[in-house]
This record gives sequence, C-alpha cells and structure tokens, in this order.
Amino acid sequence: MQLDHVLQSIVAVHSTIPADGFTASILGTERAGSGVVIRDNGLVLTIGYLITEAENVWLARADGRLTPAHVVAYDQETGFGLVQALGRLDLPAIDLGRSKEAKLGDPVIVAGGGDQPRFVRAEIVAKQEFAGYWEYMLDEAIFTAPAHPLWGGTGMIGADGKLLGVGSLLVQQATSQGSPQDLNMVVPIDLLPPILDDLLNFGQINKPARPWLGVYSVENEGKIVVANVAEQGPAADAGMRQGDVVAGIRDQDVGNLADFYRKLWSCGPAGTEIPIEIVRDNRSLWLRVKSADRSGFLKKPRVH
Repeated sequence: MQLDHVLQSIVAVHSTIPADGFTASILGTERAGSGVVIRDNGLVLTIGYLITEAENVWLARADGRLTPAHVVAYDQETGFGLVQALGRLDLPAIDLGRSKEAKLGDPVIVAGGGDQPRFVRAEIVAKQEFAGYWEYMLDEAIFTAPAHPLWGGTGMIGADGKLLGVGSLLVQQATSQGSPQDLNMVVPIDLLPPILDDLLNFGQINKPARPWLGVYSVENEGKIVVANVAEQGPAADAGMRQGDVVAGIRDQDVGNLADFYRKLWSCGPAGTEIPIEIVRDNRSLWLRVKSADRSGFLKKPRVH
C-alpha cells in the first residue's frame, strides 16, 4: 500500500447547523471530523452525525484548501453520510474493500483529516454487535486499537489500500489487566454498496422508515433504563420519562438494548402505534407510543 497516495483521499469535514435544529442541543451547531473521497467527482463518505441538519459544509484537503459541499444523504440505519463537493477537489477516490473479509488481528490504518495525527496504525480487535443509546444498532461493528483520537468520519483502510469502514465512536473496553482501553467503533463498508444508489437518487433508502420513539436508553444492572427522551418526540408525547425502565413491547419481554431495538423495529414501519410496558416507582405501566420517522424531525439539506 502506498500510504501517501491513500491519505490523499482523506479530507476534513466541517459543518454548521442552525441553532433551532433538532440535533443542535445534542450534537452542537459546529461539527468537525473527517471524510473519505469515494468517487472522482468529489463524492465524500463520512459519518452521518457530522452533517445531520447541516446548512453549510466545507471540505478541507491536507494542504488546507477549502471546498464547499452540500449534503446528499444521511442514512439512519447504517449511520453513513454522503456529501458532494461543489468545486473540484482534485483528489483520488479510494477503492472500497470487503469488510466481511477483514479478520481479527488484521493491521489497518485509521486515517483522519485536519489536525495531527493524520493516521494511526492499528489492528482489528473485535467484530461484534453494537447497540447505541440513540436507537441505533449494527449486527457486526468493527473495533480497532489503538484508537484515533479524532474518530468521527475517519477511514479504516486495509493493508491493500482499500476502504473497510468509517469511524463512528470512541468507546472504552476493559483489558485483561482491568485498565480501560480506548477503541474506535467503525461502521463496516459492506453496508454501503446495497444502499448507495438509493442514497444518491433519493437521499434515503427507498423503503419504509423504521419506527422511532425518541428515547435515549442505557443498560444498567440488566435493565433498559430511559436516560432521556427527545422533546416533542413520540415517547415524550406518550408520557415516557427519564428513569423509566423498559420491560416489554407488546406481549414480549425485552432483554438487552439490541433485543429492545429488534422488537421495536419488528412492530411495523414508522407511524405504527406500539404498546410499551415500563416500570416506574416499582409499578408496571403500559404506554401506547405512536412511533414516527425520525427524519421528519430534522431540517432538510439546503438546495444549492
């Protein structure tokens, strides 16, 4: 792999979001991370939270040259985001690899744009299910160590110079010695090809949206606890509160966070009314939550 050539495909991504945006209070109004050029016309793949509701997006090359861009798509299910440069980037597109073929222990480069370090030599330390508190789940996320400190939108590149995934989070895992180890959680690139045409043509996957509750949940002592609810979201409208324990959906108990999401999403498309059993003050209550399409709460990209 010619590292210098591969790193030319990595750009910094900067975005600004309106103060009244749905995600502004959670993710901020100014966001910065990285992206990867995947087509010669300046199409850049990044992680979606960097560009959600963005009214302005700029791409920065390694030499500091800025190019304006516009949001093409943000996919809720995978977490991928796409932006299109509005001027010539003059940067090579990276080839997509096969993340399914990547194995534990494989050496990788995790590369980001902007501030140093530009890349970290790492290895794949895990491939496993990941459930996030914001109603998000991957059947098999990739975890690498040591972690890149500027993780959002980084490119995970294999030994052959091909893109294997896009960085999403910094997580911690206890080592065998009991000390915490920082890991990068990476969205596998194999999730992109099946949806890429839909994202480019429609700005979203051409299928019914998953039901969304607007609940931020965590696992605590074997229970699913509501850490917060989105203001004016479906769960808040139904009376769900911080501290509620989610015990069941319809007539089924829920186990871990991933089980909660799978049973939620199996209830039908967005708009389905979902009976949810919660425990509050040691009492069991049933709430009927009219689910929604999360994208309906977000500001749409500006047309350039």
